[in-house]
Amino acid sequence: MYALINGGIPPVGRVRVSGAKNSATRLLAASLLSDDPVELANFPTKLVDVGHKIRFCEYLGARIDVDPVAETLRIDASGLSAPLLTRDQYDLPIRTTYLLAAGQILRAGVARIPYPGGCPIGPGDAGSRGYDLHILVWEALGCKVTELADHILIEGPTGLQGGSIDFPITTVGGTENALISASVATGQTIIQNAYITPEVHDLIELLRRMGARITVTGTSHVVIDGAGGPLSGAHMAVMSDRIEALTWIVYAAISGGALTIDDVPFDAMEVPLIHLEQSGIDLFRNSRSVHVTTECLRSGAIQPFELACGSHPGVISDMQAFYVMLGLRAEGTSRIFDYRYPERIAFAAELAKLIPADHIDAERGKITTRGPVSFRAGIANSTDLRGSMAVVLAGLCAEGPTRINNVQMALRGYNNLENKLRALGADISIHEG
Repeated sequence: MYALINGGIPPVGRVRVSGAKNSATRLLAASLLSDDPVELANFPTKLVDVGHKIRFCEYLGARIDVDPVAETLRIDASGLSAPLLTRDQYDLPIRTTYLLAAGQILRAGVARIPYPGGCPIGPGDAGSRGYDLHILVWEALGCKVTELADHILIEGPTGLQGGSIDFPITTVGGTENALISASVATGQTIIQNAYITPEVHDLIELLRRMGARITVTGTSHVVIDGAGGPLSGAHMAVMSDRIEALTWIVYAAISGGALTIDDVPFDAMEVPLIHLEQSGIDLFRNSRSVHVTTECLRSGAIQPFELACGSHPGVISDMQAFYVMLGLRAEGTSRIFDYRYPERIAFAAELAKLIPADHIDAERGKITTRGPVSFRAGIANSTDLRGSMAVVLAGLCAEGPTRINNVQMALRGYNNLENKLRALGADISIHEG
């Protein structure tokens, strides 16, 4: 899949931030814990990852009604089981497959899940496999894990049992897996060194609405008194996507556009917004929207900066690429460090194809930009999800025709992206092949 862009058209208009990808797919997995219907509003129904996960849940026997106009999902998992599927059905290109285990174990005492896929950003949470911490969760809750040729087999013939989970490093995915699994386990589970992000808060809120008993102390200690069986149905709206909100703000700032961005989750992105202000961007905002124009640049230009990506509430690694875009347009040298995922730098080489030489350098854990640059049309490739969106933004800002190959990487994280961009005046088309 590739995108053709005739760039150089500043975006003008209004855009609404969709429900968060990093919350929505987790809430869908949690919905499998109930035999009663669960309804999710503000759901990003057109995300590529959502389509993959819905299809796999239907393989398992769940009934999922999707309303793309109202952006709602209705999940009935009462018929969920753990069938042995074909190799092709286990070929699922998303990372959060591990969250689909608890619902199967709850019904069948066994789970069969695809190996985690997703962004090629180097080693995963722990070890070379990238899912060692999930094995830790399942084994701590009384299960036996076997790695087969085309899927992971998790056996818990007496169901999930409460236990103690002490993560060796902070992990979003491991925390989500532990929360979902422990909520239907028999007995109490204590999680040490959990990682509570805004999206994990969203997951905890849904689980509580479904009847789970979860107590959080501070930002890393969680106690779950398991239900020992299915949870109840519930209704909830997915939180707005903080990374998408940042994307639109940066796009307006670097392109000279005039955008009003609605449903911005300000509470979830306080520190990232502070860094924008410190780069000379004075945002016009109310409680739910932000308006970005050239008048927001206090000195008439973006100012150079240094920042380090890491854990929430700071600038998370998924936001790194957009600060790199800011740095490329800033008047001077900027440095963006990433201590959490230092290998996430492949997109910098693709950005270099759309800017003059010697304006960007990337090394492990650090990207240096020397601005300001004018983006130029060309051909570039997608890498990881957010880096791919940065390359798309470069193409949108460049005068003339640009082709972005493998653009499906960006579509994994941005709901209805092509139509949103067109509504803002962009000349973009996405093609199969």
